[in-house]
This record gives sequence, C-alpha cells and structure tokens, in this order.
Amino acid sequence: MTAASLFGAGLGLRRALLPELLAADAGAVDFLECAPDNWIGVGGAFGKQLAALAERFPLSCHGLSLSLGGPAPLDLELLRRTREFLDQHRVPLFSEHLSYCSDDGQLYDLLPLPFTDEAVHHVAARIRQAQDVLGRRIAVENISYYAAPYQALSEIDFLRAVLEEADCDLLLDVNNLYVNAINHGYDAHAYLAELPAERVVSMHVAGHYDEAPDLKIDTHGATVKGDVWALLEQAYQRFGALPTLLERDFNFPPLAELLVEVEAIRERQSAVISLPEVRRA
Repeated sequence: MTAASLFGAGLGLRRALLPELLAADAGAVDFLECAPDNWIGVGGAFGKQLAALAERFPLSCHGLSLSLGGPAPLDLELLRRTREFLDQHRVPLFSEHLSYCSDDGQLYDLLPLPFTDEAVHHVAARIRQAQDVLGRRIAVENISYYAAPYQALSEIDFLRAVLEEADCDLLLDVNNLYVNAINHGYDAHAYLAELPAERVVSMHVAGHYDEAPDLKIDTHGATVKGDVWALLEQAYQRFGALPTLLERDFNFPPLAELLVEVEAIRERQSAVISLPEVRRA
C-alpha cells in the first residue's frame, strides 16, 4: 500500500474517542490516524479495540518521538518496531515531524531546527536512514514554532531543501502554516505557492487559540477556525483534494460534533474535485 491509497477525510484516533469510534457507522470517517509510539506493544482491551478499528477503517500513522532533527543517533529499535506495526496494520502512510524532541532523553515537545544548510544536511541524512530502515517513503510535517532558532534560510527554502535532499514527501499541516505565518509575519498564501506540489501527499487541519492578533497558539483543542478553512480551500486548489485529517487532542466534544468538521473537510474536497478523483488522490 502507498499514500495514494488513502482518500477523503480522517480523524485522529485518541483513546478518549475509542468507545464512540467503535460504535460509529462505517462511513463516519474515511480513515483514522494514530501515533504508533502510543500503541506499539499495547495488548489487552486497548489492543483489541485498535485491531477492531483497523479492520473497519484504513489507518495512517503519525510518529511523535523519532526526533528526526535531533543530535543523538536515531532509535533503530523504535524504527524496527514501527515497521512491524505499519506492516501489521497495512498502513499506507507514515509521517513524522520536521523537528527534534530528544537530547539526553525525551524533551516532550517538538522543537524547531535552525534554518541552515548544515541542518538541512543533518536532518535529510536522518530521514533517508529512517526511510531505509522502515522500507518506505515517509512524509515530514511542517511544525508550529514560536521561538525561531538561527535562520540563514527562510522557512520555505529550508523545507524545500530538506524535501529535495532527503527525497521524502510532505504532510502539510495547514493550521501550523497559518499559525506560523501570523506569528512570524509572512504570507501563508505565498508559502503555499512555493511548495513542491509533487511532494505533498496529505494534510492536517486543527484548531488553535487566539492569544492576540499577532500571536496564535497551536492547541489541537478547539474547532477549526475560518481562516484555516479558507487556507485549506486554497491548498486544495493547488494540490488537489488530498487526504486530510482533523486533529483533536483534548477538550473532546461528542463524536457527532467532530464528525461535523470531518464532513466540512469532505465538502471542501468535493468542491474542487469529483468523488472518484478524491478516491485517487
């Protein structure tokens, strides 16, 4: 299976949502996304519930702790176990964050890399190594960040250079793009126009918190805001109706309310492309 076998609108698989997801209709979502780091080796009731959902819905996987940009060697045991998990559940798309999250142990945050040529070479080599161990192409996600490290390159030039040198794909987080554009004062629409379309394979949307007109906080704890929906529509115009995930990590409303947002993704996908083409995207 490849990323191209995913289509439509998905929802993040969180343990708090398990009972409602297990009871949901088969067409409630087109796919679910989980973090394999949180599920590898999990047995008992949770393991059975995951297996049941994986039989009903395609799974995509979004890693949290590979620390692709970190200074320590890649965790080869985690990569090996991740590959087993992906194979077991026939996962067509695996993604990770273009960031680092460990030094001498886990830092429990996704921290930005300096936008330099040295960082490009460093993270690109590690992405290639991860792809070799996993036996598949992966997608990296543009993260939200607040304190920018040294920037010899612009954010978009850094991202383009990593994608090219690593020869990997991009999971475009539209909310992260919006948040960063506001917080760091650049044009999100121009950023979209400069992305290499052939590398964009999926998208995320989520809610954020408006701290101030010039400060947005990426929370994944609220509904998607209008400006992010508008940016998603522009992304569909440029890249097509790629599979798109609604992320929600806390402040969970009833599943029915989340499915309203999932349906809003589908409606925007259908507005730019017919359903058979959405299924090919």
